[in-house]
Amino acid sequence: MTGSSETLHRHSSDTSSALGEALAQLDRTVDRLVLDTASHALLRSPMREHHLTLPIRMDDGTTKVFTGIRIQHNDARGPYKGGIRMLASTTVDDVRALAMLMTWKCAVMNLPLGGAKGALLADARALSLAEQERLCRAWVRQMARNLGPAFDVPAPDVMTSGQHMLWMLDEFETIHGARLPGFITGKPVGIGGSAGRIEATGYGVISVLREALNRLNIPLNSTTASIQGFGNVAQHAAQRFTEMGGIVTSISSWDANDNKAYTFRKASGVDPQALVRVTDRFGSIDKDRALDLGYELLPGSAWIEQDVDVLIPAALENQITAANVARIHGRVRVVAEAANGPVTMDASRALEDRGVLVIPDILTNAGGVTCSYFEQVQGNSNYYWSSDEVFQKLDSWMTDAFTAVSERAEDDDVSLRDAAYLIAVDRVARACRERGWV
Repeated sequence: MTGSSETLHRHSSDTSSALGEALAQLDRTVDRLVLDTASHALLRSPMREHHLTLPIRMDDGTTKVFTGIRIQHNDARGPYKGGIRMLASTTVDDVRALAMLMTWKCAVMNLPLGGAKGALLADARALSLAEQERLCRAWVRQMARNLGPAFDVPAPDVMTSGQHMLWMLDEFETIHGARLPGFITGKPVGIGGSAGRIEATGYGVISVLREALNRLNIPLNSTTASIQGFGNVAQHAAQRFTEMGGIVTSISSWDANDNKAYTFRKASGVDPQALVRVTDRFGSIDKDRALDLGYELLPGSAWIEQDVDVLIPAALENQITAANVARIHGRVRVVAEAANGPVTMDASRALEDRGVLVIPDILTNAGGVTCSYFEQVQGNSNYYWSSDEVFQKLDSWMTDAFTAVSERAEDDDVSLRDAAYLIAVDRVARACRERGWV
């Protein structure tokens, strides 16, 4: 199924949705760049959409039918690139928005890649590992002709891991009768994975946060932070922030036993490694064990109102909105969007009016896709780098990208978000023109 601009235009007025937000931001950027109508329509629409029906034999012998999705937004600058999540609540419009954001994310980092996103509409917590494996392999079997190192390269996302990627790689290689480690990234180290890939997104968040604080003449080692989420990204962001001298005072996360979110607060500072030991593989913190470690228990939404210098939303989209932005403490100087689309446009403008620097998601959390690119290069060449080499290259790429965005923001007198989009959209539109698509 090919996406149509008419269909996507119907969503653009609903800026409360992730897709509405993404399209509204694109429209604003296109107006500033004065792009032609054809380029605008092309960038608004996915090049391809794949909607899959996946019958899976469950452990009890019954068959359950799941839905799979892959949205391939734009590949003018290189092969499609984007994660695949296993989350029952995901909608098609969510995946459309995330695929578009991947296009801009790769472009703002100047990676030779396009944007895509995928989803398996299933609750990973309710499936056994064997059921998850069958689901991953079924998705690859249906998508095998539309994936590959030179066409579309998946990666982990919400509720998926290196193990899921390895199952998908094995199925893809079995179908094609060849070893193709560059087909998918986020694999375990030692089986085609890159050193540093697990830490990359979180570390990248702190690299750009450091540069943003430098711009404000604030040393990172004098700052405090509150973080929403405690999955892979948040864990490594907290670890890196702490290693560099900052203090994380609170972390909001899900407690799987109670099936609700809490904010875990410790004024003297969170010990990320100790907290990881009472966290499951889904990023859910055991509240009883956290209480034993001396954490104060607050409501899940309390992370947003903490008396800190930095907020790091690292969970899901649309978490800071017009409805709750006023709860953000007046001390906050920077909001670093570690999640995809965690701050709505209205809330972002309100923060900027207050003098808060908002670092946009397509820059802040681009460390993951940057290291995925490193993994793809290593896999295709069958030559792998040390973790020190990876982290050095990653920090250099993140710093260079932030510098380019910051300079564009100053030159055009716009926000960091608008500057990042101006750079990204211009690069993709230029590639489309040079290919003769428009």
